[in-house]
Amino acid sequence: MSAPLKLMAVHAHPDDESSKGAATMARYVAEGVEVLVVTCTGGERGSILNPKMDRPDILENMGEVRRQEMAKAREILGVEQRFLGFVDSGLPEDENEPLPEGCFALQPLETASAPLVAAVREFRPHVILTYDDNGGYPHPDHILTNRVSIEAFEAAGDPDRYPGTGEPWQPLKLYYHMGFTRERFEALHDAMTARGIGSPYGDWIARWEDRPQKWDVTTRVPCAAYFETRDRALLAHATQVDPDGFWFVCPREVQEEVWPTEDYHLARSLVDTALPEDDLFTGIHAEVAPTCS
Repeated sequence: MSAPLKLMAVHAHPDDESSKGAATMARYVAEGVEVLVVTCTGGERGSILNPKMDRPDILENMGEVRRQEMAKAREILGVEQRFLGFVDSGLPEDENEPLPEGCFALQPLETASAPLVAAVREFRPHVILTYDDNGGYPHPDHILTNRVSIEAFEAAGDPDRYPGTGEPWQPLKLYYHMGFTRERFEALHDAMTARGIGSPYGDWIARWEDRPQKWDVTTRVPCAAYFETRDRALLAHATQVDPDGFWFVCPREVQEEVWPTEDYHLARSLVDTALPEDDLFTGIHAEVAPTCS
């Protein structure tokens, strides 16, 4: 027998884990991989994005509601999950608007990274998933999530850094989520149009020059069999996800046929691998030491 493979996904808020890489995680859980979602903030300053849930009592207790939603999504995906305990920064309407005092995005890098380094050293993942250096989109919490993920990847194996946060552990690969690419949305748009289904993606594609793609896709993980699990996890975040909204506008069967993968950019690797990949653990399986003979 060999030690189990381990995957850690680092996210900014509850619901991010269900909208980015959820089917990938569900697939690996089914295959026996241990998966931990680390959520940097509690999502306390999130807006109610599902009009069916727009009630004052929810808004007044947003932090607790979002924890309850996270618990449901965690159970659906079959993953472990922990909060790092930082406070949601919110999304300013104006880039010049100051962020709330004490929020996650205003934390010094070492302060924000220390609990993640501790989590890495305790869980001992082989692979870490996070956002790109623009946060996937420029939310201040997402941008800092990228920075703390890189810091933890580079520091967790160094015994001289972050003393008091556990025994050193070096992850082997770090990936960025690449779910929002022009290629994917063009494929879904063309498929919906060919089937006579109204597509909402035309305007997005027309404006894509305003959103140049910095990182290429290196890794496509087949996981269409788990899109249904992904959708149920998304719906568990009822304050954030409208069942009649954006996430479900493209029929699942079209997604399964046209784009049956979730996609990533390999940002760091300490093992040999050949690109493109179809498995986040390519090059790692042989590295996992046996636990018994």
